[in-house]
Amino acid sequence: MADEIEASSELSKIAKLNGDFRRNYGTLLGAFLYLRSISAARGRSWVWGGLLAAGVAAGVTWLQKQLLLWLFST
Repeated sequence: MADEIEASSELSKIAKLNGDFRRNYGTLLGAFLYLRSISAARGRSWVWGGLLAAGVAAGVTWLQKQLLLWLFST
């Protein structure tokens, strides 16, 4: 619960900086930096890590199957 309050206060501080980002870096780069700072304040999602791990596991499994087929076909 305290983490949510802390993240909320960090997000409100970042929201106040939105005008500074636009003023100092231009509209496009300022918007990009603003969105990156929000995602950094929120923290990483475990879902993306899980999807990455599943993708790597599937790729390694496919590669092993291909290598085994190649070794036994010669």
